[in-house]
Amino acid sequence: MSLQYKEFGLVKAVRGCIVTIKGLEHCINGQLIRFGYGTLGMIIGFSEDETQVLIVKEQEPIKTGDTATMTLEPFNVPVSSKYLGRMVNVLGEPLDGLGVIPPEVYLPIFPEAPSILEREIIKETLETGIKIIDTIIPIGKGQRELILGDKMTGKTTLCTDIIINQKGKNVICIYCSIGKSKAAMSRVVELFKKFDMFDYGIIVAAMAGQPPGQMYLAPYVASSIGELFMNQGRDVLVIFDDFTKHAWAYREISLILGRPPGRESYPGDVFYLHSRMIERAAKLNKEKGGGSMTFLPIVELLEGDLTGYVPSNLVSMTDGQLYLSAQLFNDAFKPAVGIGLSVSRIGSKVQWPAIKKVSKTLRLEYVRFEELQRLSRLKASGQSEETERELGKGKILYELLKQDRDKPVPMEGEVLMFLAHNKGLLEDLEMGEIAIFKEEIYDFAFKRNPEVLQKLRAKRDFDEGIEQELIFLINDYLKVLMEKRAAEGQEQEAAVQEITISANK
Repeated sequence: MSLQYKEFGLVKAVRGCIVTIKGLEHCINGQLIRFGYGTLGMIIGFSEDETQVLIVKEQEPIKTGDTATMTLEPFNVPVSSKYLGRMVNVLGEPLDGLGVIPPEVYLPIFPEAPSILEREIIKETLETGIKIIDTIIPIGKGQRELILGDKMTGKTTLCTDIIINQKGKNVICIYCSIGKSKAAMSRVVELFKKFDMFDYGIIVAAMAGQPPGQMYLAPYVASSIGELFMNQGRDVLVIFDDFTKHAWAYREISLILGRPPGRESYPGDVFYLHSRMIERAAKLNKEKGGGSMTFLPIVELLEGDLTGYVPSNLVSMTDGQLYLSAQLFNDAFKPAVGIGLSVSRIGSKVQWPAIKKVSKTLRLEYVRFEELQRLSRLKASGQSEETERELGKGKILYELLKQDRDKPVPMEGEVLMFLAHNKGLLEDLEMGEIAIFKEEIYDFAFKRNPEVLQKLRAKRDFDEGIEQELIFLINDYLKVLMEKRAAEGQEQEAAVQEITISANK
């Protein structure tokens, strides 16, 4: 029979999610505290006279005078590779009704981030399937890319589209929901089921109405689950939706604890709150298994204000940001990524060489198009031929970058689209035909010549021979499109003639 050290204390006060205990003499932050039957807490602060405990799981109401039991064990999270395909809470308990998941190992919630010597340079692309991201704002495996935007600008949709595109790419996807309503969460779950995302995905949920302690711990738990797979040499993508509600939960906890409020009533250590978690994203070196963990944290803005305390903190500690513009969203440009305020500090070194070749001028071309469009609205007189040509080319690019939800595009399809654009092969098409071209070109090429697409994926680059084959495929499809246009024109002409004859009678 093994001996176990225990200490007992008495509940002095209960304020919301914080319980004050007296009588505990040997305290460590993060230590596990038990109350009654199944109620769990974690030490979050202490002094000589009392201990402050954050309630994480409450089975029964805690009252003044109740007994609190402390052991030497820290508050570790149960982790298992069997979480794959499941929806769990921050304690590893299933929320999908599919039975208990036995833990493989217990991992600390607040571990040390990988050191510099354990990391490797980020050089492998994370294929998002979002054209505007892959071509202009690329993301690498192991990167921390912040997603910012007002309410209802497509932040969650952008992330779920990226998860859809990871199917068959050997990437474990963890979606961490922080403070979302049950209705919003059910939409995400339905999407996971519809596109078989549970085959390679996990949902960690701390929904609205649950204790602030669970919302506070949710992203740390999701990171610990991701680290299990990363340390096995796997690639992991973790999406935090969203850090704004996480900061709100921590602010609530801190105010109840009586800590001095600072800017926007947040405590002074809110920067440390996120930075110690963000640093856990990494691309490990070969000695550590070569795994990677990529973070896509979401932050909700208020009326596009990037200078808020939490957004500005996170911008400073991530490797770039994707800014979703409410104006672009309202103009039906989706995904509404504003190129002017979006950046990837990893840059083009993680891109496929083929994507780099076809996209190196796209940012400049897009910015120039926006400027010309703005000026053309201001000028009352007509435009020069050169300006009209530039505007026409910009409109084609604008249409190519637009993308429907739940329809990620393979990298080969992106190469075909922007190669056609760079070679000027789309300038004779109408806008409706551009929309058809971007929807059908990949499937057409795959049916007509799958070997060249396989060579493109294997090399991730194209030489002169592959380029000529790709251009040949594009021209073949354009011929089909022109034949369709001619047939529709003849049908319309015949219809007009029939109406004219009927009118003459």
